[in-house]
Amino acid sequence: MNNDIEIREVINDRDLEQFVRFPIELYSGNSCFVPPIVEDEMRILRGSDNPVFNYCRVKYWLAIRNKKVVGRVAGIINEAFIDKWAKRYARFGWLDFIDDEQVAKLLIESVEQWAISEGMEALNGPLGFTDFDPEGILIEGFNEKSTIVQRYNAPYYMTYLERAGYIKDADWVEYQITIPNAVPEKFQVAANFLLDRYKLKVLKFNKKDEILPYVKEIFNIINDIYGLMYGFVPITNDLRDFYISRYLPFLDPELLAIIVDENDKVVSFGITMPSLSDVFRKANGSLTKLKAMALTGLKPKTDTVDMYFIGVRPDYINKGLSAVLISEIGKKLISRGFKFAETNMEYESNEAVQALWKHFSARMHKRRRCYLKYFINSTRIEDNI
Repeated sequence: MNNDIEIREVINDRDLEQFVRFPIELYSGNSCFVPPIVEDEMRILRGSDNPVFNYCRVKYWLAIRNKKVVGRVAGIINEAFIDKWAKRYARFGWLDFIDDEQVAKLLIESVEQWAISEGMEALNGPLGFTDFDPEGILIEGFNEKSTIVQRYNAPYYMTYLERAGYIKDADWVEYQITIPNAVPEKFQVAANFLLDRYKLKVLKFNKKDEILPYVKEIFNIINDIYGLMYGFVPITNDLRDFYISRYLPFLDPELLAIIVDENDKVVSFGITMPSLSDVFRKANGSLTKLKAMALTGLKPKTDTVDMYFIGVRPDYINKGLSAVLISEIGKKLISRGFKFAETNMEYESNEAVQALWKHFSARMHKRRRCYLKYFINSTRIEDNI
């Protein structure tokens, strides 16, 4: 107990549901906040459901004042990350709190003390278990609506983290692309040339199940090309199946682009989906409401798509296949009348991807940051080299 604030560890499903529902209550009425689906979020955070717990140690805490939840945080020690990067970093994630510096301080100190007791040398975050979880806190774009895969937060998060000694470790930026009336000719010409030169073909799908034979190859490419990116940990087969069960129901098969070689092996892919932000806002955390909208066809119409993944098999990198993906996906988006595309997160230093957006009307409208703090009583690996 400190200054009438109690930090309580989550120990059962009742606590966990409070943990999940807190940001929905905190940002009630905020038009930029997109609520997660409570049942899905609990499945992610529950050790009996999510196979990531096979190599993660996890604790959750709630901040309580006058019997009311005023903050939450998760502490994660991902052994796969430590093995891959040789850095004994713990992670904090799912961080939310009222505008009260003492609440923020006590939550973060709870993770720090636990991480130190587990032999960690630093605390890094906000991060999830893997790159498929929300990452970073919003530091620019507080008047922009979130997508369903990222989280909104108020400006004071950054202030209190920095006062607690956390420094920038990585930034991601997000763009909103205005979809043109036609795919630029240079992309169409390049796409036709590359498909012919490398004997490639673009697959077309009408049903979600038709995608499944290619999913394993897609995840193999994700592991290969994202392997050296910030904080990445490989996606195991059981995790792959877990993510398929989560995301397949939301996929629009017409908006996928999968390019295969003459042996029908995936060489590149692009995953785009109609924005579900307004749908999730209307559901307000309820899976029942979400399913009802899907069954009755009452989904709010959207003029926006969310871009999730673009991947190219390593032996085809630098061959220009991004032109094929943009051409193919672009034609589909234009034919269906979409006006805007949200890129979601990309590293601020990813010049190759950002160079693509220069061919379109684009604005950088959000920035997210991941922080790092070394513990005073620990020795950095870098100091021993």
